[in-house]
Amino acid sequence: MVQNIMRYCWSFDEVYQKLDERMTMAYQGVLAASKKYNINMRQAAYTVAVARVVDAMKTRGWV
Repeated sequence: MVQNIMRYCWSFDEVYQKLDERMTMAYQGVLAASKKYNINMRQAAYTVAVARVVDAMKTRGWV
């Protein structure tokens, strides 16, 4: 699979390995937020997403 404009190619196995790693990390982050705030997974996913936006805004100096 071609991954970018430089036409760097990854094998399907490499793509799925990277995807698995990212999805596992995302799940663990949502699970941790769910337990920390005692909320369901849907609310925890939203909480994590909003926190990421806030972090980006702080990084850019908007807040």
